[in-house]
Amino acid sequence: SRRRQESRRRVAMGADVEMKDGDKKKETKEEEKKDEPVKALDVLEVLFENVALLEKSAASKGEPRFVAKVLRQTMAWRKKLTAQKLVDFLLASLDDSNPSKQSLVDLAGGEPSPAPPPPKPATPKRRSSRGKKQTEGDVDMVDAEGGETTATKDDTAGDANAIPPTPPTPAQNALPETEAYSHLLVLLFLLDANDPECKSASVAALNRLSQFNRRTLDALQARIVFYYSLAHERFGELAEVRPSLLALHRVAALRFDEMGQETILNLLMRNYLHYNMYDQAEKLRSKAQLPASRSNQQQCRYLYYLGRIRAIQLEYSDAKECLTQAHRKAPKLAKGFALELTKWITVVRLLLGEIPEKKDLTTAVSGGAAAQRALLPYLELTAAVRLGDLEKFRAVQEAHEAAFRADKTTNLVTRLRRNVIRTGLRRVSLAYSAISLDDVAQKLGLGEGDGDVEFVVAKAIRDGGIDATIDHDARTMHSSDATDVYSTGEPQAAFHARIAFCLDTHNEAVKAMRYPDKVKKGKGDGERKSAKDRDLEELAMHIMDEDEMDEF
Repeated sequence: SRRRQESRRRVAMGADVEMKDGDKKKETKEEEKKDEPVKALDVLEVLFENVALLEKSAASKGEPRFVAKVLRQTMAWRKKLTAQKLVDFLLASLDDSNPSKQSLVDLAGGEPSPAPPPPKPATPKRRSSRGKKQTEGDVDMVDAEGGETTATKDDTAGDANAIPPTPPTPAQNALPETEAYSHLLVLLFLLDANDPECKSASVAALNRLSQFNRRTLDALQARIVFYYSLAHERFGELAEVRPSLLALHRVAALRFDEMGQETILNLLMRNYLHYNMYDQAEKLRSKAQLPASRSNQQQCRYLYYLGRIRAIQLEYSDAKECLTQAHRKAPKLAKGFALELTKWITVVRLLLGEIPEKKDLTTAVSGGAAAQRALLPYLELTAAVRLGDLEKFRAVQEAHEAAFRADKTTNLVTRLRRNVIRTGLRRVSLAYSAISLDDVAQKLGLGEGDGDVEFVVAKAIRDGGIDATIDHDARTMHSSDATDVYSTGEPQAAFHARIAFCLDTHNEAVKAMRYPDKVKKGKGDGERKSAKDRDLEELAMHIMDEDEMDEF
């Protein structure tokens, strides 16, 4: 038994030594991996990788995952795209027989990169004075004077990184998706440079893509149409693209191009709202058929435009609901879009008689000091409405008239005068049991152009803004005694509204739930895989890049 125990101890000690040696080897390997320099990606490599993804999309008959990844990578690397890299991509990705190649190269306006030098022949290995073989990275180069200099691996690392990326294959060059992607890159480059040639480039891209009818081109064509409208808007020619957008929307509807339909519909609504044509925008929206599956970004834009239309049409409750829903669904990176929504939500809430909290316009706003400066006019406007001070409201309206005109909220801000008067009357009625109408006009700051104060007070009483009566002979306003609000039906109505909101949220959540498709017994795994692929497809339709939300 003692011999067995000793043998076991020796075996255990040997195993521990082997484990320690193995751990040391793993640690040394990990340290070597950490010490290895990480090769930085080049924008040209990313573009060539996108071409390979477009080939996979065409082979899978338009699976949206690949195109969505291409667009995300393009938006992430667009700032690093230079004229030289763009020309290199165009020369390597398009055939010489392509009719658009030369025009795209001319629009890029850059010179191609010089050809890399041929690789140096490898030096043969030789033995050193000690008899050991020298590696290629440590070859002793003897100069004319007999001195020795050592070239290490770190010196040759730059030569290894200088290897040019692998260009696309001839089969990839012949794909229409590659040509459409080239048009998109040139259009993005010109837009970032504020070049007026972006208008002609977008027109040429649409004319070229109209010759194809492939579902794999829908996502790229929708993005090109988006930048086609943006290019003309930047140079003040948005009205000229309206007939083209209407024709493109008709073609997209006939081809069952859902992505193109929702994109062009939002562009048309923006076109009409840019020129204050709210009736035409509402007619188009009511008659256009919305696609079944919609991306989150396009749905946010649609709700924003619909909220603006509802606000102009005096439907403030619907406008607030649409704008709030768009603000909740907006991507976190789209700070400019969220800022625009905050401005409209503030004005609509003021028109509904609600007073937004100060933190909603200061600390809760993302975007830093620039966003707070942009919301300063609306913060002062909210303070004037809350106090019911008509003179302060006029001062704010005159001081920030340019900001309100740029935000296209001048019409709504003008309507707030009635709310300011009502708020001031409410404060006066709570402070005085009886007050003359002349004193009311003085406290509210009503001028001669505001009409008779008696009619103003009578209208506020009729609308339910204040609980008071008017003595026409004595020209005085008598306030009624304040009643206990809990003895009325207001608390019940408030609880009913909250319960209805919770029930609606629950019903929408139930409708949005997705259940796996029923698979009959005896079927193989092929049906399960196809169901999973359908779910991935539907998920990828909603995963789009978030950078282009702030393009407008």
